[in-house]
Amino acid sequence: MTAEDEALTRGMANAGAVFRRGELVERPAPRNARALHAYLSALKEHGFDAAPTPVGLTSDGREQLTFIPGDVALPPFPDWAMTSSALGSVGSLLRRLHESSAAVAVDTRAEWPPDLADPEGGRMLCHNDVCPENVVFRDGRAVALIDFDLAAPGRALWDIAMTARYWVPMLDPESAAALHPHGLDAAARLRILADGYGLSAQDRAELPGVIEQATEVCRAFVAHRAAGGDLVYLRALADRGGWERWDRMQAWLVDHRQTFTAGLLD
Repeated sequence: MTAEDEALTRGMANAGAVFRRGELVERPAPRNARALHAYLSALKEHGFDAAPTPVGLTSDGREQLTFIPGDVALPPFPDWAMTSSALGSVGSLLRRLHESSAAVAVDTRAEWPPDLADPEGGRMLCHNDVCPENVVFRDGRAVALIDFDLAAPGRALWDIAMTARYWVPMLDPESAAALHPHGLDAAARLRILADGYGLSAQDRAELPGVIEQATEVCRAFVAHRAAGGDLVYLRALADRGGWERWDRMQAWLVDHRQTFTAGLLD
């Protein structure tokens, strides 16, 4: 790392391995980097200018992307990132992504990661990891998405459900209080996200159930990483209440399903 390099600390993946070099970001390249770069370029051709532009791949297995200036919320998440207007703008940005992504043919030869992918599959690529650390803000509004490493074919509703988990958040109050401001109304915020996206009535009725499905997939993802000895996930499990937290969170979702559905449809 040179004196001009700036380490970027965002999220749990690639910790300590992502650097800004002027107008470029250099980071470990995923195995499907060529297909992913083609997808990002195609997004721009179809009107989505709110993602990094791929620049190239280095000989030592890293990728170069354009740097997108702005603010990124890191845990514990600040109040400015959890306002109603910020949440609605995340929904609007996700809708823009999906409208462009639906027009991009999925490269069926690529090895899209299954980690957080929609079990039902789909005909467009979903981001699958629209967490606060992967959304760039300016003046309190979401303007760009970064880190498409977990993108995979799926339903738009799956991507919305995954986004809701992080941004509402769809967590029981005890779990939410660990990283989010206190007093967030999950049912009201889920409605704000759906409104920002422009979600249809049919999809609103299905969303709480898909969130439960997405939570199961996320739990399996964490279990797989922990079983493999990933210290980042083992530490997160220990610090955040272990599997009891996941049990509590999943039970809370089931118990409040009717409340969430009513809030989305009323």
